[in-house]
Amino acid sequence: MTDLFQHAADRDLSNAPLAERLRPRTLAEVTGQEHLLGEGKLLKRAIERDQIPSFIFWGPPGTGKTTLARVIAETTGSAFESLSAVLAGVKEIREVVARAKERWTAGRRRTILFVDEIHRFNKAQQDALLPHVERGTVTLIGATTENPSFEVNAALLSRCRVLTLRPLEEEDLKKLVFRALESPRGLKGEFSIAPDALDQLVTGARGDARRLLCALESAALDTAKGEDISRESIQEALQSKALIYDKAGEEHYNVISAFIKSMRGSDPDAAVYYLVRMLEAGEDPLFIIRRMVIFAAEDIGNADTNALAVAVNCLEAVRFVGLPEAVLPMSMAVSYLALAPKSNAAIMAYAAARKDVTEKGALPVPLHIRNAPTELMKKLGYGAGYKYPHNFEGNYVPDQYLPDALRGRRYYQPTENGAEKALRARLDEILRLRDEEAKEQQAESDSASDDESPASSDKSASFTFGDAHQAVRR
Repeated sequence: MTDLFQHAADRDLSNAPLAERLRPRTLAEVTGQEHLLGEGKLLKRAIERDQIPSFIFWGPPGTGKTTLARVIAETTGSAFESLSAVLAGVKEIREVVARAKERWTAGRRRTILFVDEIHRFNKAQQDALLPHVERGTVTLIGATTENPSFEVNAALLSRCRVLTLRPLEEEDLKKLVFRALESPRGLKGEFSIAPDALDQLVTGARGDARRLLCALESAALDTAKGEDISRESIQEALQSKALIYDKAGEEHYNVISAFIKSMRGSDPDAAVYYLVRMLEAGEDPLFIIRRMVIFAAEDIGNADTNALAVAVNCLEAVRFVGLPEAVLPMSMAVSYLALAPKSNAAIMAYAAARKDVTEKGALPVPLHIRNAPTELMKKLGYGAGYKYPHNFEGNYVPDQYLPDALRGRRYYQPTENGAEKALRARLDEILRLRDEEAKEQQAESDSASDDESPASSDKSASFTFGDAHQAVRR
């Protein structure tokens, strides 16, 4: 079977898209990725030494993943086999492996297996690759736009080097434009481009070489030969491209993370920017608002109790008016949450209390604050001695509410921020009164102990417990 990359340079590409016609055929033609292909860098050294391990190229579209795989195969004289993980299965993998074994047996020629969108292979398909990659029957080069640590199983991942490809820099994109304009494989010098159109094209490409060349070719179709490609033509060619934002992939989590961290960092400009990124890419507004409601409780809390109301009201407003007008209350709410005073005291209190609950289990509730709906419960002491705060001055009286084993434990630690400062002052006063009450009770207890003989104390205890046992039997 003829290798897919064999005689690639001789193929008739006259009707192929510009991006395909200009695909680099040698390492020298590759633009960008200096962190991998610069002098002395990992990938450049591996190619020059003809020691190619299995790789996974991870990066956004249009950064050269397929191109690099083809160039590596051509440079090292390896056979090139290509599979799309969307279309191929275990059967196709076995066929490729069989051909690779034949090549090696017949002429000691290695095979590079390029798997595009490798993250779409299921576990069984990835497992089918594993032994052949491990034995070196094929050198695997996978390409993915998704984080391999999420999408590629650990066994396969451990046998591959993950190389991150970055969006192309502006200077690299400009080089590609001029190469496309002048190359016999490109636009053959029949067009030029206005400076403002060049800037528009490079900015609109967003680091994606394929997007850049497709837009350039489209704009050239609307331009007479010998004339400048205009900014308007470029703008028209670029306008249909959606933002890079996979709602099920890594970029989804990157952007929502940046959104929350921007609000937490009190940066309304960044927060609104990420809000727009998500909405323009088609994110569900309710997903965003759910995160805002959580943020209002987790990161603002009692420092500004209006924040939670603002987030919930935003939800109601969005449901009421719908998009596109709903972006207005959302923008209002996001800027408010970003600028609100911050406190994570509520979540820290919950975490500390949860630690005690999980470690110490269900500790007994103090008898005096238990409910006593039956006579039996009353005889057992349920509710006995409870102090009703509204019967005391200031509607407060010191008392014990935590279980005995947690007496004195502090979970909620108000900050000095916003409205929480007043709560902190209130809590400090409560704690002061509680400490005074505890000291008085201790002094009374010490005095009573001095006056009470051991015999009378034992009798009292015996009577109390005996009563309790009798009550239970009844």
